This record gives sequence, C-alpha cells and structure tokens, in this order.
Amino acid sequence: MQSFDEFDWSRGTEDDHLAMARRANDDQLRQLARSYDWGMYPVSVLGWVMAQTSVDLGTALTVFLNGEPERFNYIPKHHVPQDYRDIARMLDNICLRVNSGFYLAHPERDVSSRKRLADWVTYQKADQAEGRQGRYTFNEDILTTLLNDALRLDPSSETAVYSPRPSLLRDLFSPVLELGVSRRLLRFKPRD
Repeated sequence: MQSFDEFDWSRGTEDDHLAMARRANDDQLRQLARSYDWGMYPVSVLGWVMAQTSVDLGTALTVFLNGEPERFNYIPKHHVPQDYRDIARMLDNICLRVNSGFYLAHPERDVSSRKRLADWVTYQKADQAEGRQGRYTFNEDILTTLLNDALRLDPSSETAVYSPRPSLLRDLFSPVLELGVSRRLLRFKPRD
C-alpha cells in the first residue's frame, strides 16, 4: 500500500484519490487541499476534504480561489454550463461554510494570495455600492480576522510570562497552579 507522501496525484482514479485523502493526517489534508489539481477530481476529493473540521480559514479561502470562482460569480445558477455545475456548487458550499464560521482562522495558516483575496473584497464592496451582488459574497467580519492578522500577537509587547514549553495541560490547570486565571488568557476578556 502506497503512503500519502509517495502517492502520485497526477495519476489514479477518483476512488484512489479519495481513499488517499481519507488516510491523510490533518497537516497532509490541508496541504492536499491547497495544492490539489482542479483538473482531476475536485468535486469528490476536495468536496470531502473541505467538509473536514481540520481545514482552517486560510486553507479554505486558498481552495476557493484555486477554483477560479471569478468565472461563475456573475452568472445565474441556471446559466452555468452543465459540465461546471458541480464545481460551482462546491464553491457555493465553501462560501457558505466560510460565512457560517465553519472554518476557523489560524495565525500560522494564511491564505496563499492575500492580494487576490483583498481584491475580491474590494470588488464585493464596489458591487454593494452599485446595488448588485455576485454569487459568492463573503462576510467581511469573518475575513477581517485573517486579513488584519488579528490573531497574530507580538510576543515582545506582551506583559504575560510565557512558559518556554507551551502545553495544553498547563493552560487547563493554570487557574489551579497559579491560584487564578492566567494573565495570558485574561487579555482576551472584553473590557466593560
């Protein structure tokens, strides 16, 4: 049996691709999503991959842009050629999942083309100003987290003391160990 890293994605059947995607770990899955050839079997393979909770917002937007959504954005659904309806529907699903918050932003996983995404948002705003709307309209509040690097923190500006070895267990038990809530966590508390 071939390993994920040895698999030749330019060959094989749709079932081979899907089986290999299902064997991938989370990092491999995100890598596959970002680099999958849309000329192969995107509907079944990427359709399954994009439904996984390990896919983050940056990866989802990269996949969306790789699908060349511009070609369908201003075409009514019933005018999309039959051969492309499944792809357009998959792009619809990615957009809906982005807008529903299904994909979470991760500070270390950015969209592959920030400029292209920023251009998309600019055109979306221009459409709204002119009273029209494309097929794929993103909730800008969700994209802002990624585009403004809202999750990236500058460690030099932090006053909290970080452990040299971060640990989920340390974060969970810090209220007991430190007899209170960690200052690192309190910085996220809304101010009244």
